Amino acid sequence: MDGRTVLVTGASSGIGRASAIGLAQLGATVLLTGRDEQRTRAVEASIVRAGGQARASLLDLSDPSAIDGFASQLRDELGRLDGLVHAAGALSRSFAENVEGMELTVATHVLGPFRLSWRLAPLLARADGAVIVTVASGGMYTERFDLPSLVMNRDEYQGVRAYARSKRAQVLLAHEWQRRWQRDGVSSFVMHPGWTDTPGLAQSLPNFHRLGPLLRRPEEGADTVVWLASGAANEDTVRDSGIWLDRRRRSEYYLPWTRPRTSALEDGVQLWAWCEQRTGLGPTDQPR
Repeated sequence: MDGRTVLVTGASSGIGRASAIGLAQLGATVLLTGRDEQRTRAVEASIVRAGGQARASLLDLSDPSAIDGFASQLRDELGRLDGLVHAAGALSRSFAENVEGMELTVATHVLGPFRLSWRLAPLLARADGAVIVTVASGGMYTERFDLPSLVMNRDEYQGVRAYARSKRAQVLLAHEWQRRWQRDGVSSFVMHPGWTDTPGLAQSLPNFHRLGPLLRRPEEGADTVVWLASGAANEDTVRDSGIWLDRRRRSEYYLPWTRPRTSALEDGVQLWAWCEQRTGLGPTDQPR
């Protein structure tokens, strides 16, 4: 990946950190973002010590104005962006909102990536075969996408269910980027890393964390991220369906009641329009 530049969100720990390190080892210049400045800077320093190229920035993906400022800076500095890895995540046991009053899980997993990708779309379109990789979760297999119930209110809030619903929405959003932007040379994939031993898992789902040696190491969970972001998936595999695990396309549905009531395409169009309305961006399909 010599000469290519990739942005990785949520790079301060877990899958994001492992993805950033893996991409740097392949020669990419990696732009790192995270909410914790100290940890994000530590990842930057680790990559540089190993002979790689990295630059860290503080970014909360739930904060719209922070995203706009960061994206504006990148557009001024870069001629193109070859890859964008959405690895930032949030699983909160208690109800929380972002600065605009949006439930934090949806703000971080859905609206934040939508806004950042939309703002950086011109840079992606200028690259030769840019790739977007979205890190979802196997937890999404438990939920059907239903737009009216995507944003949970304070009274009904359940952290794990909110997380699963937003991760299901991420799958649809990734397919919409592929469907709408592939004509401009941008490919979009969505993957899940399997059950991986990360700080987020230990804090949010301690019962799973106790599985210990049965869990994957972060670099194992990030392997498919790095593989996809490097452009290793050939053109024949680029379709606007399927979720990737261990370098293979898998089904998006295992439980019959989670399948779309109408079609995944209609759900994706509906979600895209909702994101446009909530962010005030669009209406446009074009990344230029």
